[in-house]
Amino acid sequence: MAQVVATRSIRANFFSKASGSLQDPVEKLKPASFASKVLLPDHRKSNAVVLTRNSRITAKRASRAEPELIPVSPEDVLKREEQYEQLRGIQQVGDGSVGMWSKPTVRRKTKIVCTIGPSTNTREMVWKLAEAGMNVARLNMSHGDHASHQKVIDLVKEYNAQSKDNTIAIMLDTKGPEVRSGDLPQPITLTTGQEFTFTIKRGVGTPDCVSVNYDDFVNDVEVGDMLLVDGGMMSLVVKSKTEDSVKCEVIDGGELKSRRHLNVRGKSATLPSITEKDWDDIKFGVDNKVDFYAVSFVKDAEVVHELKNYLQSYDADIHVIVKIESADSIPNLHSIITASDGAMVARGDLGAELPIEEVPLLQEEIIRTCRSLGKAVIVATNMLESMIVHPTPTRAEVSDIAIAVREGADAVMLSGETAHGKFPLKAVKVMHTVALRTEATISGCEMPPNLGQAFKNHMSEMFAYHATMMSNTLGISTVVFTRTGFMAILLSHYRPSGTIFAFTNEKRIQQRLALYQGVCPIYMEFSDDAEETFKTALALLQRQGMVKEGEEVALVQSGRQPIWRFQSTHNIQVRKV
Repeated sequence: MAQVVATRSIRANFFSKASGSLQDPVEKLKPASFASKVLLPDHRKSNAVVLTRNSRITAKRASRAEPELIPVSPEDVLKREEQYEQLRGIQQVGDGSVGMWSKPTVRRKTKIVCTIGPSTNTREMVWKLAEAGMNVARLNMSHGDHASHQKVIDLVKEYNAQSKDNTIAIMLDTKGPEVRSGDLPQPITLTTGQEFTFTIKRGVGTPDCVSVNYDDFVNDVEVGDMLLVDGGMMSLVVKSKTEDSVKCEVIDGGELKSRRHLNVRGKSATLPSITEKDWDDIKFGVDNKVDFYAVSFVKDAEVVHELKNYLQSYDADIHVIVKIESADSIPNLHSIITASDGAMVARGDLGAELPIEEVPLLQEEIIRTCRSLGKAVIVATNMLESMIVHPTPTRAEVSDIAIAVREGADAVMLSGETAHGKFPLKAVKVMHTVALRTEATISGCEMPPNLGQAFKNHMSEMFAYHATMMSNTLGISTVVFTRTGFMAILLSHYRPSGTIFAFTNEKRIQQRLALYQGVCPIYMEFSDDAEETFKTALALLQRQGMVKEGEEVALVQSGRQPIWRFQSTHNIQVRKV
């Protein structure tokens, strides 16, 4: 009997009282006397508790003390047990469960980016991906043309216009300065020890020599350099070079096909990060009002500034995500991320240009840097690679997703799995289920110690911190009203245990917020009367089943642009639905 009680207690603490939000797991078993500190429901007399702060009064926050966890009442234990059983029913990752449901039942915090390609570029598949858990649709400009990408953009916009409780952001991923081999009449089989030549002459494609699309290739490589084909599927060492050719010896052989990606271990090509094709694609994104650009092979902050100046000249409100995938970007990591709106850990090329054992360490560092600077971060490449051809993932891939979630990524990304894979929907559902299960084990209050430095000029930072403490301690969700997205993004970086319901009267902001961890963006017209808007918002949440009657939420009024408040006044309210 004691064993049953202990199990129920541990299971119950995986959940907060808020509907669909996850709470900290029990790290330590509390002594029996701890139960005497339970905050009983009848101690809460009022429906609204207001904390107000005037910005003319300044306060320095010293070391942040860990909040005392308040245990739940016996009634809450039963509710949480029901929630646990509900979650457990959808957490099996095997063949039996992956296709059994159409829409996530419990709200997932970590977002999913799906690359749209031949396997998923129809109306039916875009709808199914969205219902399965896709939050951001990625357009890979390395493949397809503007007409095919226009079709996908139109489909996503159509879905957003029809959906009542979901929205999909659009990310345009530039091709960047890729070095590729030329066209071949048929694939060439390279064998270990064989001599093979790359030339900058155009149109060469023989069994022992192939063209390269980069004129400075000969100048960039040196004798002894290691060339990697397709991210390391084949490797060759440079033996000698002439003014137009590089002669190599095959180390690891394989089948060389047309237009294969080439990397030099430890080096980046001396090409501009944004090519002429990229500028055409960026203008295409401006015309279609996409939400994000993912910029390939960013080496320094100047590239980001150049792109942002270009966007400003077109009055385009599009956020810039830098892809960290070249050896040259690592020394400039801090300045690159500071200049951007977020980063993508592009592990494919990163693992080709740098030793592969460095990749997990760099992933952790990039995530930590983004979190401390208050920027979004996406982990990408090979997350469920085996599911391109197989219906179930490898166990290592499952662990890879879990690690990215535990390290604090805002989003995890699928590339070939959804672009041209055989099981795109299963891949999304596996990613959803693994992320959801992992989030149930993450303890709250885990935030970078220097996060506040990124927002130190805003009183909002202090209120985001205290709203997070309130969410974690009381086990409640947070409601915020925003016209720019600033306050919702700030709250997201503090990672409160409950969902962040971000109401906005701007469709563009609603779509942008779809990328950020823990944020549920909702479009709603704002009234001139604050109280009327609050009531309408809470009624909408209850009607959509996102909160229940009698549940408490933290209502935050803060941010850069005041709504229904004076510029100098910020407040947090705890309200009962």
